[in-house]
This record gives sequence, C-alpha cells and structure tokens, in this order.
Amino acid sequence: MNAHDSEKMMGLLREEGYDPVGDPGEADLIVFNTCSIREKAEQKFYSQLGCTRRLKERNPLLKIAVAGCIAQQEGVRIREKAPHVDYIIGPQNIGRVGEAVARSEGGVLTEDNPGIVSADLPAERRNHVKAWVNIMYGCNNFCSYCVVPYTRGRERSRPVEKVLAEIRGLAGSGYREVTLLGQNVNSYRGEVSFPGLLRLVNDVEGLERIRFVTSHPKDLGEDLVAAMRDLEKVCEHIHLPLQSGSDRILRLMNRGYTYAEYRTKVERLRRAVPGIAITTDIIAGFPGETEADHRATVSALGEIGFDGIFAFKFSPRPMTRASEMEGQLPEGIKSERLSEILRLQDDITEKKNRALEGSVQEVLLEGPSGSDPGTATGRTRTNKIVNIPLSGDIVPGMLLQVKITKGHRHSLEGTVIVTDHR
Repeated sequence: MNAHDSEKMMGLLREEGYDPVGDPGEADLIVFNTCSIREKAEQKFYSQLGCTRRLKERNPLLKIAVAGCIAQQEGVRIREKAPHVDYIIGPQNIGRVGEAVARSEGGVLTEDNPGIVSADLPAERRNHVKAWVNIMYGCNNFCSYCVVPYTRGRERSRPVEKVLAEIRGLAGSGYREVTLLGQNVNSYRGEVSFPGLLRLVNDVEGLERIRFVTSHPKDLGEDLVAAMRDLEKVCEHIHLPLQSGSDRILRLMNRGYTYAEYRTKVERLRRAVPGIAITTDIIAGFPGETEADHRATVSALGEIGFDGIFAFKFSPRPMTRASEMEGQLPEGIKSERLSEILRLQDDITEKKNRALEGSVQEVLLEGPSGSDPGTATGRTRTNKIVNIPLSGDIVPGMLLQVKITKGHRHSLEGTVIVTDHR
C-alpha cells in the first residue's frame, strides 16, 4: 500500500513539473514516504532524514517532505527532531502533495479526509505488467498491536465505478494483472460486497489475473471462497494473517477468531480451490507470550503448511494497547523464537517448491531478473517466483507455460514449453 502511495505521489508531482533524479544531492524536493508498522522502519527513516540536513545546508532552496504513516502519527513533532522538514503529509492527504509543495512556507496536512475515496489520483507505475488498485482505505479492526487505524483512519470503500474505471483503463493500456488493495478487503462495502466486486472485475476485458491483499480471517466467508473457486481470473493464492497459533494470544491481540476457526477456513479454501497457495503473517514474542504459546504457533505452522510467511518480532507501537501490556519480552527471547519460526518455515517452503518439480505452471512474465541479466522472471498463479532463461521471443506481459525444473527455498526454475500471445 505504501509503494502504491508512492506511485500516486510521483504521478501528482509529475503534474507539478517534477522529474525524478538518481542522486538526492541533485533534488529540489525530497519526499520520504514512511511506514510505522514496526519500530525498525521508523528508526531507519529518522536516520535517513538526518542525512538530508547537510543537503539542505548546502542548498537552502531544497524542500523536504515527510509523508505516510509516521507523518500522521507524529505530525508537527517531526520538526522537533528535524527542524529542516518543510512538509508533513498523512496518508489520507497524499492527493494534496502538489498543493503542499506549492506552498513556499511549508505546511502540515494530517486532517481526516473522507474525500480520498472519490479522488482520481494519477500514478506513475514502475511496472507495466501488473498494477495495484486501492479499493478501500483505513481499518476498523483495532488489533491491539497495530497502529494502522490511527495512521490511516477508519474504513472507507471506493465507489464500484471508480474502481472499475481504473481497472478498465489499466487493462486497455496493456496491464495483465491487478492487485486489489485494502487493509481488510473482506470489509469492502461499496455498492456491492467484496466477492461481488471480484465478479465485476472478472468481467473486465483484457485482464488476465486478479489478486487481492489483505484478508482478515474473521471476515472470510463462504461467498469469498465461492468467488475464488468460480472466477477464472482470480488467482489461486490468498494472504491470510494468522499472527499466532495460541488462542490466548489471539484474544490479547483482539483478532476475533480462534486457531481452530482459522484452520477450518484454511481447510474450506483447500477443498474449494485445489492447489491454492496460502501465505500468512506471524508475530513472535507478543507481550505475555509463554513458551507454550510459542510452541502452539510452531505447531500451527507445521500443521497448516503455509507456502510462505512474513514473520517479525513484536514491535510496540504508539497508541496501541499492546505497547502498554504487561509481560513485554526481552529482545533475546523474541529473536530466538523468530529464528525458530523462520527456520521451520524455510524447510516447509522448500519442500513445497521441490514438490512442484516436473509440473507445468502458467507464468506471467514480468521482465528481466534483477540479479541475473540472462534470466527472466515471472510468477505463477499461486504467486511463486519463477526464473527462466531469457530469450528474444519472450517479452514482459506474456503468459507462458513453464515446466518447473528446480524448486528452491524462495523461487522456482523452469523452461518454457508454450508461449501464449494473448
């Protein structure tokens, strides 16, 4: 979501006459689009922000903008640490970045902005095969560890026609895949439900694939499972954050489901959509987490067998209930538990990828590999990265039938057997 916000700000700044530069020392304007979901990201931001002080000393006309969740969370307090900051722009107000930088005196834009759902914001997209599309903003769940409701505001759904118009435009411009974005897409409440929106997007001509992030387990119902089963363009992958395998910790997190309920939904998905890939989020070392709670999470990983996970140590965030809970764990214990979780999941993912050796997968080619100039990269419908030998007759956007020759821990290798020029 932050990456797509950056695309929008780039689009808006283009309209104001700005062009990107490769060296911050050449810039007239530097924009930090920030994330505050974990403390480490916040620390990294302030470290980089401090480096721009010297740039501004050398060039007093340089303008510095802080956007995103830290801007919303800290507001004018940012200037206490960094007086050289000119503009502070919260996530709900990124559409006003052009207005902000036009003010020579600087400004702070962090107020509530319900109009964001109806704004048509240009985006400078770096990828020309797949695109992100916001369908909603904000979150109403108030998980006890999460700062998002405080930085991105309450849930607001974009009108159906706004979403469809954007996607039709993308398909008409040659984009093959869209990912629908929301803090909890299951809560989408436009003129239709989220499964209803999927059915409408599925009818857009020229589009080949539909993905979405993120789904909240407590709100995943039979209608969404049926849509994933029935709609040919909806990919066989879902990101479904578990966070913990312990019911006690899930209650403290205010997640609204038990592990058994989560597992039942996974089983339902796998029955309805054979071969579906399921990925998840895990938090290690939540306040009060005992060794037994940790073991329940480890057991859940082995029992469910996720295709991949994003796992992090608990990070106390401002304004959240979890930051004030008793039983905050030492960093050492959190690190040990995270390491065990990651080691286990690496083994599970590698075994799943090796099991695909010899199979034929549909791959949407995205472009040359960033690490190997002789290799092209794409993704399966289940969102697995596939690397193939680069040749002159394949170009980004093609759908390829690829035989998987090798499964690695984080990717697959394959050879093209059929090129689909759709």
